[in-house]
Amino acid sequence: MEPIINNYLESLDLGSIQMFKNLAIVPLFAQADSGPDYLTLQDALDKKVIKITELDESGSVPELKVENMGTEYVLLLDGEELMGAKQNRVLNTTILLKPDSETVIPVSCTEQGRWAYSSRAFSSSGHILSQQIRSSKAQSVHASLRRERGYHSDQGGVWNDIHKLSADAEVASPTGAMQDVYESKSTVLAEYEKAFEYQPKQQGFLAMLNGEVVGFDILSRAAAFQKLYSKLIKSYAMDAMLQKSPENVPATLEKAQAFLKGITECTVQHYPSVGYGEDYRFEGSKMVGSGLVVEEAVIHLAFFQIAENETSKNMASYRQRLAFRRARSESE
Repeated sequence: MEPIINNYLESLDLGSIQMFKNLAIVPLFAQADSGPDYLTLQDALDKKVIKITELDESGSVPELKVENMGTEYVLLLDGEELMGAKQNRVLNTTILLKPDSETVIPVSCTEQGRWAYSSRAFSSSGHILSQQIRSSKAQSVHASLRRERGYHSDQGGVWNDIHKLSADAEVASPTGAMQDVYESKSTVLAEYEKAFEYQPKQQGFLAMLNGEVVGFDILSRAAAFQKLYSKLIKSYAMDAMLQKSPENVPATLEKAQAFLKGITECTVQHYPSVGYGEDYRFEGSKMVGSGLVVEEAVIHLAFFQIAENETSKNMASYRQRLAFRRARSESE
């Protein structure tokens, strides 16, 4: 394990468990804010200092263009959904945009049935991919990076996961849009948001579903995390509301601590970030994670629990789709 990540994890403090229905949240606290200050996506959009558009007039499904016209850094979080232009997309990795910069960012489509402008630029949908889809997408992005193919996801896998989410939620979307699922379940998701109260100086949280750890997110700055708190709660709540709750499965701090300790057993690789800093990738037998490190500071860490058979299934699916695309390309 990289010393900077290991030391950071060891410095974290865990708050008291908060419970609502089958979802438990453990607040996470770092020793202090660290690294450069930055705006969140919504901050930057509100201040009109960034513009997110299709790569060009014809568009490119796995890429978008972002112009940061301001004097501050801007953080785009892995899994955040961008709404508009030719189709809705989500970020494939966490990116810190430099001031006065133009960046091509890797994305995945979350709206399969539309390829026509609804607006010239993107806005924020207010949503983040559900935990299960983020976990699956992270595995395919890791696979792409290992093959030196950049921060690309298994787009077919993302669409399949969104189709399953829609079916489980019993939501029919005319364009297969993930946003429609979230909007249709807004009342129930709001109950989860209300149940979990942000704690002063909180920089992250670990989530447990039906008594088992499913993942965590933590940021370098409490003010930024507070602004993203609602989005992240809904991300984990979406899975919670669609899964049955077994009886008498306790959520304990011991399980949370064991999950954090297990991260030290992961293999780790790092790559130049799309924006500023280094992008770290972690893989273990039962977890997958990513992190952005800038100026020796951990800007964002996200880890997700995965089943061992889910790992092999997703990697096999990715290889099959890659082989199919290669064969199709050679025949054209």
